[in-house]
Order: sequence, then C-alpha cells, then structure tokens
Amino acid sequence: MPELTYRRRMLILGICCMSLLIVSLDNTILNVALPSMQKEFHSSISGLQWTIDAYLIVLASLLMLAGATADRVGRRVTFQTGLAIFTLGSLLCSLAPSLGWLIAARIVQAIGGCMLNPVAMSIITNVFTDPRERARAIGVWGGVVGLSMAAGPVVGGLLVETVGWRSIFWINLPIGLAALVLTALYVPESRAPRPRRPDPVGQLLMIVLLASLTYTIIEGPSKGWTTPVILTTAGLAALALAGFVAYERRRTEPLIDLRFFRSTPFSGATLIAVCAFASLGGFLFLNALYLQDVRGLSALHAGLYMLPMAAMAGICAPLSGRMIGSYGPRVSLQIAGVGMAASGLMFAVFEAETSTPLLFVAYVLFGIGFGMVNAPITNTAVSGMPRSQAGVAAAVASTSRQIGQGLGVAVIGAVLSSSAASALSTTSYADASRPAYWIIAGCGVAVLVLGTLTTGRRAQATAAHTAALFEPGENKVPV
Repeated sequence: MPELTYRRRMLILGICCMSLLIVSLDNTILNVALPSMQKEFHSSISGLQWTIDAYLIVLASLLMLAGATADRVGRRVTFQTGLAIFTLGSLLCSLAPSLGWLIAARIVQAIGGCMLNPVAMSIITNVFTDPRERARAIGVWGGVVGLSMAAGPVVGGLLVETVGWRSIFWINLPIGLAALVLTALYVPESRAPRPRRPDPVGQLLMIVLLASLTYTIIEGPSKGWTTPVILTTAGLAALALAGFVAYERRRTEPLIDLRFFRSTPFSGATLIAVCAFASLGGFLFLNALYLQDVRGLSALHAGLYMLPMAAMAGICAPLSGRMIGSYGPRVSLQIAGVGMAASGLMFAVFEAETSTPLLFVAYVLFGIGFGMVNAPITNTAVSGMPRSQAGVAAAVASTSRQIGQGLGVAVIGAVLSSSAASALSTTSYADASRPAYWIIAGCGVAVLVLGTLTTGRRAQATAAHTAALFEPGENKVPV
C-alpha cells in the first residue's frame, strides 16, 4: 500500500471510528432501554440478558472468521459489508414485534458487527506505521468508546422517554450509511500477503462453546443448576473447549493460533480484556436496572446519573493513548485496575447505592478505570507481531472483549436472578447485589496484577520470540 498523507490517514481513522461509534453507542443505549423493553415485552431478567448476550455470543464467535475473510478478500469490502448488515439489523431491531424477534434482529446486527471493529483496527494498524502515531490513533479509538459511553446513556434516555425504546436503533442508520459511502470514497483496499484458510470446524466449536456456556450461566438460576438441561449444556461447553484446543493445535492454519499465547503481553492483553469488559458488562447491567427499577428514575434521569462515569471514560481514553506512546501500557493498566477495583469496593463494602454522593464517586472511579484500559489492550495485543498477523491479534483482543462482556452480563444477571434484587428496596438491593460487586472488584484487581506482570522487559522478550515463530524475516508492528 503506498504511503498516505497525514490528512488522508486522519480521515481513514475518522471513518473507522464511525463504525466503532455505532457499535459502542448501540450497547450503552441498549442498557438504558432495558427496563422499557422489560415492561413492553413482560420479560424476565434472563430475557433481558439474552437481548445483550445473543448479540455478544454471535459477535465473539464470528470475529476471527471476519478477520480471516478480510485478510483474504479485502479489508475495505469486508468493512463495507459489515456496515450494510449492521445498519439493516438496526432497522430490524426497531421493528421487532416481540422479544424473540428482537433477539433475532440483534443476531443480524452481530453478523454485521463482527466485520467492523477488528477489520477497522486492522486498517488502522496498516495505515499508521509509526509507533507513536499508532498509539495516539488507538487512543483516539479508545476515546470514541468513551464518547459513546458519555452520549449513550443521555441520548438513549432522551429517546426512550420522548419517542420510545425503538428509536434507540434509528441513530445507527444515518451514521452507518454515511460510513458506508465514505469508506467507498477514501479507504484503500488492502489484503494480507498470505491470508489464512477457513477453519469451519474450529468456528463451529467456538460457537458451541460460547453458546452453551452462556446458556448455562443465564438459565442456571431459573432452571436449577443440577437439572439435566443445565448439566448437559455445561458438559457440552467443556467438551467443545477440549475439542477446540485439541483440534486447533493440529491445524496448520487454525482459527486462533495457540502459539500467540506464548507471548506474555498478548496473553495478558487477552485476559485483561476479558476481566475489564466483564466488569463493564456487569456494571452497566446492574446500574441500568437499579437506577430505574429500584430508584424509580426515568430513562433520561438514569442516563444523567451515569454521565460522570461516561465523562471520565471519555476524558481518560485519549489520555491513555498518549501515555502509552510515552511510557508504555503498564501505567495505564495499573490505573485502570485500581479505578475499577475501587469502584466495585465502593458498592461491596460502603454500599454506594444508599448514598448519592458515594454513588457518583463510584461512577467516577469506574469511568477512570475503564477509560484507561481499552487502548493498552489493543496496543499490547498487536505490538511486536508481524504485520500480516496484526489483524488476527486485534481480532483475538476484540473477541476477548465480547466474551468478557457477555460473561459479565450472564454472571451478574444470574446473581440478580437468584436474589430477585430488582424488586427490592435500595437498602435490600445493596445487600443482594454485594456478591456481584465483589466480582467486579475482583476483575479490577486482576487487571492491576496482570497489567503489572505482563508488560515488563521479560514479557516483551517473549513477544519478540513469538513473532519469530511465524515469519522470522517479516517486518513487525513496533513495540
């Protein structure tokens, strides 16, 4: 690909960020709309979980396939296809006559969404070759997540209160269509020099693993953990995991090359992504239901209550990108872990739900933590890898995010289902939700510990050694 001007690179970054905006905005807006959906469809908590996790399961399952397809047929055309399908899925969501149809439309969204963020990140990685410029670009990318968190609750609350929950999906239509046109005009086509072959068996095993595991966690509290159907799905998840590892180790071109995990920074980034996004998914799910169902706030007021968290995430995300360019990812990850752990402890120990000032402090701490974590995950995952493998590495990191968020919603929802916390008073809710917040705090501690242990010089040496296993003579993504 010929060298692009700085202005053209910035334009491409903006176009790629538009795809991230509609995907991230969709998730944050959806959380605010959950109580309204629950009332219209007379849904249980598990039904609400499926509106989120059906999307996340499909997205996580297909991200690697989308990345490999983009490497083979072209990143631009794959990106455009994803934009078109995601926009269509958004339209279908707005027209859904029942919860089942809404979940089906969310699956259509996910099929399109799997072709957006990892492919866009692969485009960015190939366009921004200078390590400092790339770190800043990834910081902007993370800033868009913060922007979506800031705008999502408020915009979503306003739309739900004035027009209805269906309108939250309309906002994706003009952004998706504009990104589709701009991509055709300005984004250059690119492919991997040696794209990987399809891996249908590995793909099927991953879908079975994620679907059966999520079903077990979500439906376990209502059906009973020892019932035949739950034991069967749990066993199926274990068999799928064992089969996936055994099969992928024997393939020349696997869906996920397990040699990647010999890189300590890559393994650390993967686990950090799971923990951080499990914390995010659970945190948003808990507070969306708490603010409206327990405190009795309107959708708009609930969005305004969460604005301090979203604003801090928006401020800290680009700051994190600049810090990575100057100091590396460790400091950002440490701040992220401390922030998320402290926020969880504010609820688990000090019952932040019972005091509005404490609630806002907890929201600010979580916003700082999450704002700092996104950029170092991506930067650490792709740093040191051969350029032809950068898209795969970014796709694994994105997959880990979706798996983490899906597990967070499933586990936290299971805790709420077990205690029927959404129907309790504020004081009782604090007691009932305490185990969930201990889980969130534990995820923050894990980010802190992993961020410290997997970003040192010895860890970077393992990344260089791992890169050499793939294509020893190829240019690497700078560390």
